[in-house]
Amino acid sequence: AADLRHGAPSWVGVTMRTQRARQRPRIMPNLSPNVQPSASIPTIPPFSSARGTAWTTPAAVKRPSTAWWDAPVTELAGIGRVTGERAATMGITRVGDLLEHLPVRYLTYDDARPLGELSIDEEATVRVRIGRIAVRPTRRRGLRIVEAGVSDATGAAVAVWFNQEYLLRVLEPGQEVLLRGRLEPGRPPKIVVKAHEVLGGQGSEGRHTQGLVPVYPASEALSARRLRELVDAARPYLGAAVENLPAWMRRRLNVPHQADALAAIHFPRTTREGRVGRRRLVLEELVVLQLGLGAVRRNEQLGRPAPALRGDGGLRTAVLGGLPFTLTAEQQRVTAEIARDLERDRPMRRLLQGEVGSGKTVVAALAICQAVEAGRQAALLVPTETLADQHVRTLDMLLAPAGISPVLVTGRLTAGERDHRRLALRSGTASVAIGTQALLFEREAFARLGLVVVDEQHRFGVEQRQALADRATDSGTDAAAHLLYMTATPIPRTLALTAYGDLRVSTIRGRPPGRQPIETRWIRELQRDDAYELIRAQLRAGHQGYVICPRVEGDDEALARSAVEEAERLRRGPFAAFTVGLAHGALKGDDKRAAMTAFATGQTHLLVATTVVEVGIDVPNATIMVIEDADRFGLAQLHQLRGRVGRGEHPGLCILFAEPATEDGQRRLEAITHTQDGFRLAELDLELRGEGAVLGVRQSGPTDLRFARLTRDRRELAEARQIARRTLRDDPRLERPEHSLLRRAVLERFADLPRLLDA
Repeated sequence: AADLRHGAPSWVGVTMRTQRARQRPRIMPNLSPNVQPSASIPTIPPFSSARGTAWTTPAAVKRPSTAWWDAPVTELAGIGRVTGERAATMGITRVGDLLEHLPVRYLTYDDARPLGELSIDEEATVRVRIGRIAVRPTRRRGLRIVEAGVSDATGAAVAVWFNQEYLLRVLEPGQEVLLRGRLEPGRPPKIVVKAHEVLGGQGSEGRHTQGLVPVYPASEALSARRLRELVDAARPYLGAAVENLPAWMRRRLNVPHQADALAAIHFPRTTREGRVGRRRLVLEELVVLQLGLGAVRRNEQLGRPAPALRGDGGLRTAVLGGLPFTLTAEQQRVTAEIARDLERDRPMRRLLQGEVGSGKTVVAALAICQAVEAGRQAALLVPTETLADQHVRTLDMLLAPAGISPVLVTGRLTAGERDHRRLALRSGTASVAIGTQALLFEREAFARLGLVVVDEQHRFGVEQRQALADRATDSGTDAAAHLLYMTATPIPRTLALTAYGDLRVSTIRGRPPGRQPIETRWIRELQRDDAYELIRAQLRAGHQGYVICPRVEGDDEALARSAVEEAERLRRGPFAAFTVGLAHGALKGDDKRAAMTAFATGQTHLLVATTVVEVGIDVPNATIMVIEDADRFGLAQLHQLRGRVGRGEHPGLCILFAEPATEDGQRRLEAITHTQDGFRLAELDLELRGEGAVLGVRQSGPTDLRFARLTRDRRELAEARQIARRTLRDDPRLERPEHSLLRRAVLERFADLPRLLDA
């Protein structure tokens, strides 16, 4: 087996024999007339386990044309229009798609044994000949049993299949078959068949019943068994796999050719071979990803210069002197990191992450002061007008000692007021603006823009950030503005390295001194009344609370509580003695602002809402957070929501109402009740829910990872980052001949990169 550390006697490639010397007849596809198969599918030379060596194919060995890789799956022998259409529903239209459709696991079966050697209740594979075959009806409705007499030189038995009458058209007396099943007592004994295959056909012998049997992601239209047959038919095409990694990179990473890796995954002799093959695909995917992210960062470093924001520190000193607290060591560290970046004449591209209440806004305010000290303007961009209102109030207070008054530019201003504020920005009399991204879509919006702070933009991908960077310029000199992204959603280091590889990451860990603890309780439906009494006690004490629902409105089939219906139920029932408000994203802007204002000013005791309150709400008097159907939320979102309480002088309480139907739901609720560390919760969330669209929103930007998993492939991610850095250092534009296919792979992954690689 090809193991990178322990070595192996040989690595057999596209025509590898199985460990049991099973016969695998070569099946040539039904090629169209203009596609000519190569004379042979080559055997890959032996593998050496010495560090620094790799699998290599001699140049003299002829491989099939790479055009085969893009051939329709219907070109394969035995695949007609119907099967092709079913495969297309799974995203498999080309032969390459089929061979990159990887198994999720393997069934471990032994070699065929004589029938007479089997013990009762033993599961095994036998090679037998079919005798009489028939359907036996049963009294149980919907159950029909197919029975066939089978025998070999050592004994006889009855093979049994349940509800598979089609086998009467497939199996015939006299046929030799391999059966995998469990032997049960009887006269004669019965074999309850788990898998079978007819011998003597075109398929590979033992594909379903012996050795390591791959299990592929399947659908109702296309079973895992049928997918095994399709992959087996595509076997001659393996040599046409495109080799994107240059030879030096394969040697450095110690991985096989792409064709050999795929052969090892689909036709492994040992599980170790399958792991080595999969590692090759994971590494290539991560290398391509890191090269693209590195090109984005290089473009920023070598592209338009940025203004060097070297202030005298006077405004920052004034702001620090006005704070009712001293910066923590973590806040001081990230402030210094950002200050150093701003002093350079290359545009800063940095992500500042920290939990709710960790002090990110204070750090951003100091960066804004540094920009103003240097004679430049700063803009704070937010996703919603509600969050813009919150930041205006906060920054007004923070920047007042420095004599800076930010202007708010939103769509709800009157035309005259909006024009007045924009004129102040264009003339330079206003130094700080707060608004949505629409601010940057006016080319002449700022006179001397030097810094853009983007809050809660962690859901945007690489290309969205690049578009924002293109807009963030000084209209007078066309210099690039510095960009600081902020997120309160903790991002695990592995995810940050992948999704934010084009940014430098600063992390504020922990909470500032004085923040109140938040107790979290998971409460079942039977204890709801007791929990309501606890909430009423908090409200009678003069505090306020939130009730979060996963849906805006319900319907007849809805299983989750809706905000609209829950608000009405609470008003009429358990909280009739209190004022219950309602806020959700479907409300008109004025109505939503009115609901938020009523809660912020204390007129509303209990605010029923959707996750619209996840960001932008700061009510120190709120001490209760109730989350309905909490198992429907991710850990990161639950942690973000509970951070809305305990922001004043009183501790917070988060109540999770849930009856989780899945084990993952239970694990999330147990984790959130026992863990206050948002970064630890983010790691758990990554493990439970997967990374999803790690590079941004699904409808734009690069696609999701196909082979790599961040929770599993952390070592490979580190290797990919290291080798991508070396590659871009030696060949920044991937212009060398050996990098031509690698360059193409990067450009296919990142639609906006051609101009960056050519810069």
